[in-house]
Amino acid sequence: MSSLERYRTSEQERARTDDLVRIVPRGTTVLDIGARDGHFSKLLTEVFETVTALDLQLPSFEQPRVIPVEGNVTHLPFSEGSFDCVFCTEVLEHVRDLRSACSEIIRVAKRHIVIGVPFEQDLRIGRTTCQSCRGINPPWGHVNSFTEERLVRLFAGLKVVSKSFVGTNTEATNPISTFLMDCAGNPWGTYDQEESCIHCGARMTSPPCNRPMWRRACSALAVHINLLQAVTTRMHPNWMHVVFSKLGQ
Repeated sequence: MSSLERYRTSEQERARTDDLVRIVPRGTTVLDIGARDGHFSKLLTEVFETVTALDLQLPSFEQPRVIPVEGNVTHLPFSEGSFDCVFCTEVLEHVRDLRSACSEIIRVAKRHIVIGVPFEQDLRIGRTTCQSCRGINPPWGHVNSFTEERLVRLFAGLKVVSKSFVGTNTEATNPISTFLMDCAGNPWGTYDQEESCIHCGARMTSPPCNRPMWRRACSALAVHINLLQAVTTRMHPNWMHVVFSKLGQ
C-alpha cells in the first residue's frame, strides 16, 4: 500500500473527506484542482454532472463523467465563470504565488468555491533536510500556513457561506527545538512525502542511520523540549474548510 493509500484510510483523513462532501454546494459542473489520484473527483460525480480533474500532470485515472486536464492553478486554462463550483483542497499550502492562484480560482468560478487548507500549521514541525542539496524543507512541501483571517483576505469580496474545522492537533515546537533538529539533520521529518525538495527538486530520502553522536544528542534534546512544551499546548483543528459564494458580489 502506498503512503497516499495509507493516508486515505486514516481516521482523520476520512473525517476530512466526509466534511468536504457534506459542505460542497450542488451544481452541474465542478473543477477539482489538485486531483491527484482522483479521490475527490470520483466522489464529486455523485453531486455534479461533469467533473474536470486538474493537476500539474495529466491525471491518469479513468472515471465516467470525469474529464482529466493538465494545468497549473496559477494559470488555469479556462474562461471566466466556467464552473458552477471550484473545489480546491490540499493545494494552496503548496503554492508560492498564492495571490495568482486565488485570483484564478475566483475568475473561473461561477457560483461557489470550496477551499480546504491545514489550519494554523506550524511549518517547523516535521521539517526535512534534502540529502542532495542539504536544503531544509517544510513538511509535505507546504510553503504556506493559514489562519482563518488570512484565507478570507485572499478571497476578499466573496461571501463566506460556511466554515468548518476538522481533526485535532496538539503538536508544537519552538525556535530552540527547531534549531536543534536542523543541526541533527531533521531525522524524523516527513520523508515519506511525494513532494520533492523545494530547493533543488530532488526526491526526499531519509538521512543515514549512522548519524554522529552529537547529531543524535541534538535530536534527543529537541524531542524532550517539545514533550515538555506539549503539556501546555492548546489543542486546535487540523484542517479548515470554507465555502465562498460569488453570488451577490
